[in-house]
Amino acid sequence: MSESNSASAQRNGSDTRRPNREPVSSQEAHPWRTEGLPEIDRADAASRLRGRNDNNQKSRLPRWLRTLLIVGVAWAVSFIFLTQIQRAINPVVELPYNEFYSQLQKNNIETISAQGDSIEGELRKTTTYEGQKYTQFTTERPTWADDSMARLLSRNDVTITAVSPIQRSNPILTLVVSLLPIALIFGFYWWFLRRQMRGTSSLFGSKQHKPVDPSVNRVTFDDVAGIDEVEEQLREVVDMLRDPEKYTRLGAKIPRGILLEGGPGTGKTLLARATAGEADVPFFSISAAEIGGILAGKGASDVRSLFEAARKVSPAIIFIDEIDAIGRSRSQVNSIGSNEDREQTLNQILTEMDGFSATESIIVIAATNLAEVLDSALTRAGRFDRTITVSPPDQSGREAILRVHTRGRPLDPTVSLAAVAKSTPGLTGADLANLVNEASLLAARRGAQTVEMSDFTNALETIQLGVERAVVMDQAERERTAWHEAGHALLGMIQPGADPVRKISIIPRGRALGVTLSTPESDKYGYDKAYLRGRIIGALGGMAAEQEVYGVVTTGAESDLRTATGIARQMFGRWGMSEKIGPVQVYPVEGDPRSQGVSDELLSAVDDEVRALLSECYAEARRLLAEHHDQHQALVNALLEQETLDEDDAYRVAGIAKHSDAPRIAAKFAPPSSATPDAAVIQQD
Repeated sequence: MSESNSASAQRNGSDTRRPNREPVSSQEAHPWRTEGLPEIDRADAASRLRGRNDNNQKSRLPRWLRTLLIVGVAWAVSFIFLTQIQRAINPVVELPYNEFYSQLQKNNIETISAQGDSIEGELRKTTTYEGQKYTQFTTERPTWADDSMARLLSRNDVTITAVSPIQRSNPILTLVVSLLPIALIFGFYWWFLRRQMRGTSSLFGSKQHKPVDPSVNRVTFDDVAGIDEVEEQLREVVDMLRDPEKYTRLGAKIPRGILLEGGPGTGKTLLARATAGEADVPFFSISAAEIGGILAGKGASDVRSLFEAARKVSPAIIFIDEIDAIGRSRSQVNSIGSNEDREQTLNQILTEMDGFSATESIIVIAATNLAEVLDSALTRAGRFDRTITVSPPDQSGREAILRVHTRGRPLDPTVSLAAVAKSTPGLTGADLANLVNEASLLAARRGAQTVEMSDFTNALETIQLGVERAVVMDQAERERTAWHEAGHALLGMIQPGADPVRKISIIPRGRALGVTLSTPESDKYGYDKAYLRGRIIGALGGMAAEQEVYGVVTTGAESDLRTATGIARQMFGRWGMSEKIGPVQVYPVEGDPRSQGVSDELLSAVDDEVRALLSECYAEARRLLAEHHDQHQALVNALLEQETLDEDDAYRVAGIAKHSDAPRIAAKFAPPSSATPDAAVIQQD
């Protein structure tokens, strides 16, 4: 047990905790992972986790052997039956030698094959012998016969071959040779089936269950930071698992399911593991994309096995990640064949959750970043009773997360985690963990003993802007890039309420020849039309600068146009910011709007509004750059000389004081995290 677990046990009393147990190591493979399983007999554990009885297994042949026997017998019967039919349709008649010699004299022999005194052959024309029509025959030449057969064969142009034209081979050998391809196909099928049963999620991939190392410390709430409100909601679940009688004696029911909704990297999986670790109960985790496979019905079978394994060690927590992979609304799915197994799997999950008894302390926690597309049968009361939103952390939350991830790392005294947290709005817990790791790698790369503030700064630039590229640009290209980036930056400086410009660079990074970074002073949760319009003007600043200076635009504006168009479409298609269209959501969360009943006329109206707004903002950007040409030129000269300008240098060169106008934020409007513009505005060109 980890130190955090021990501390938690002391806080809550040893009588309320499950005894310390080692996880079981089973040889049986499953598509799910486990933590905290109790120590039981290995053989018994394997039998229980498989959900089978060992005695019943010994009394029956393996499934693959039974299938092989059935296929073999069926094929043998079919082979014999078809052989008999073929012989009935085209019989081979045994002729006396004198009848054969008579047909030879009549020039009715086409081919023969002789081996010793045995002769096989075919007639030119069908003939009847003793009431039976035939063209193929066999005969035996008497050893005492002295006739002119060889002369007749030569005169009649009879084809004499070394191989029998009747192809009368050994039936047993024919059966064996014919069965060989069937055996190879069945062998591949059996091999594939075995890999599927071990949790193989693709035809050639391999993903097997790995028992949890007992020496690995379990995650608890001490390892979770920055999302205190979510943690508090889950602490009640922990208390229910520790002392269920406290709630059941009052008639309260333990919630069967909890849905964690949030963007990627916000810590949904970590929260589920911490809940199980804090309650000290077994933890079963699986990704919905791993359930099932190519074999029909495998998904429902996996679900049954998973829930049965959890019931064996109740109380327990089952965690299903990316549940939208199998839990999408069935009314919105248009394809048929490919979704049959998905629906069976979803129905099995619903059946298992409905089958929980009052004495079973099993809680299903699911995670998704597309809660809007889930089937209503999943989210109704009695299944996933609670929906907990896991949002990106605010500034204080980011600082707390940074403190967790920097535990045990030698930090220089000059490092200010508060300053790092302030400069990283919009970053999730996973992003911050990556930031800390990148900073440590940079410090190790330069041979330092501690991680300094410059390492965090450089790591953040690498994550947000990309890795610097060693690209040599000619002077004309450098000047065009400088005008482009200075156009972005200048418009961001002079527009009231715009996010401050943090860095301008004409050093190529990633796929971009230059970048301009703008981030807000504080976290934002809602955006009004004026702010979004300013974002579009800033995004079109590079393109407008090229048009003003060179009279033409280049392909460097592709990313700017994509950003500006995306914001405009969201404004009019999802956020109702058009007076012409009105308060209507045209674009659904996903899928074709026409499938939701949106007319072509309404879609055309959105296109017209988007085009009009972009044209208006582009004209405004050109007008502002023309009015502030001297400041634009000053920024270009500084960029050509220094290549990179930080925040203070950029504002000083432009002769502009950083405005303190508060961003226009609609207090009660908070668009979904998946639809809001990025907190860090990065223009990459």
